[in-house]
Amino acid sequence: MRQLFFIRHGETDNNKAGIIQGRSIDASINEIGKRQAEAIKNALRPYEIHRVVASGLRRTHETVEPIASERGLVVEKYSELDEINFGILEGQSFKQIRGDVLEVHEQWMSGNVTYAPNNGESPKEAFDRANAKVTEVLKTSENENIVFMIHGRLTRILLSEWLGFGLKNMHKIEHQNGAINHLKWIDGSFEAVQLNMTDHLSELV
Repeated sequence: MRQLFFIRHGETDNNKAGIIQGRSIDASINEIGKRQAEAIKNALRPYEIHRVVASGLRRTHETVEPIASERGLVVEKYSELDEINFGILEGQSFKQIRGDVLEVHEQWMSGNVTYAPNNGESPKEAFDRANAKVTEVLKTSENENIVFMIHGRLTRILLSEWLGFGLKNMHKIEHQNGAINHLKWIDGSFEAVQLNMTDHLSELV
């Protein structure tokens, strides 16, 4: 049995401003994000961590670096774990394109999980690439506890499939910047221990 921690990166200025980042905008975390990174590090201290894995985007690297540094680990970076590509919606404010965003979400909630925004990718495509990389990482480790520092929508995509909700119900997976999802991996299956853990962030609000 392995302990796995799937964590959303710390806050960026784009998150704060409600700007869709997706895969093409490679923003750094802001001051709140740095404090969230420290809080995540402290929250995981009771656990033995053997590997730290991140996406190819800097906001995940910067959030997981305190954990890696404290434990003397190298951050493994994989572009397959990048956020979903929101295509033409990236870089735009949610408030300004609310109708377009809601149309995409309605398509996904209706079960059309192969639907993608223009120049973007679908939840099914994002799941396939990210799930393949997570599976590869797990198969190349043995009884290791692993931190995966990833992204908000990708967290919803992965957990909804792994835990049996299905991609059309990914909106039911709650998340926020710095939230920790604790899972077990037993005989090739994922089991939830605790989802959307945020107690470590309470003093930052």
